[in-house]
Amino acid sequence: MQVNDVITIDSEIQFGTPVFKGTRVPIISFFQHLESGVTIDAYIEDFPSVKKEQCVALLKMHDVLKN
Repeated sequence: MQVNDVITIDSEIQFGTPVFKGTRVPIISFFQHLESGVTIDAYIEDFPSVKKEQCVALLKMHDVLKN
């Protein structure tokens, strides 16, 4: 997956906060949930508009950027 398959930044959606593409769910919420011990599957249950593939791709992108 490419970045634009996972993330959307649009000033008219959540005031330009990066969100999962096709949703209004901020990317930061995913990392906050992971930091608090929530699994990807539990996150997707809470935010069903987010696809598991998007979460996995985002984690891979995050790992690449960290290194």
